[in-house]
Amino acid sequence: MSQALPNITGPVFNLDEKTIEAGLEASRESKRLRMILPLHRTQDAKVQRMINFLQPGTYIQPHLHPLDHAVESILLVQGALTFFTFDDEGNVDNQYNLDIKKGTCLLDMEPRIWHNFIVTKPDTIIFEVKRGPYDPETDKTFADWAPKEGSGEAGDYLSFLERFNRNGYER
Repeated sequence: MSQALPNITGPVFNLDEKTIEAGLEASRESKRLRMILPLHRTQDAKVQRMINFLQPGTYIQPHLHPLDHAVESILLVQGALTFFTFDDEGNVDNQYNLDIKKGTCLLDMEPRIWHNFIVTKPDTIIFEVKRGPYDPETDKTFADWAPKEGSGEAGDYLSFLERFNRNGYER
């Protein structure tokens, strides 16, 4: 199964109930428990906009965006997640609990900050904006102190982040 739905087409996009349900269903069926809907019409767009449909249990290896222009904004549309930032050794610097029911739903981040998040409610949706164009060679630097997505250790690391979120303690 693909990691992303096809880029949208046409001059105007409206996030309607049909699109939401299709994206959530795709995330539930995905081995990665997430699905991206690219809103930018082409991969070389100067502003990359996407909707991420997310389920609890998805694992995103901590990473940073190394380029000077690599700012990132996340707007929670539905559900809840905990966003983590880390120091260079992999210690949690901060955690930000975003929950649509609490009105805590926007996060904006400068480049070169180690980060990832865990999804804390089913059927979570975020709108993400990053400066493009997208180049897979320069977009992300993955943390060597965290397991790769799909590795045997990824589940244990995800469990650690979930425990940290509940209890606030280090490994």
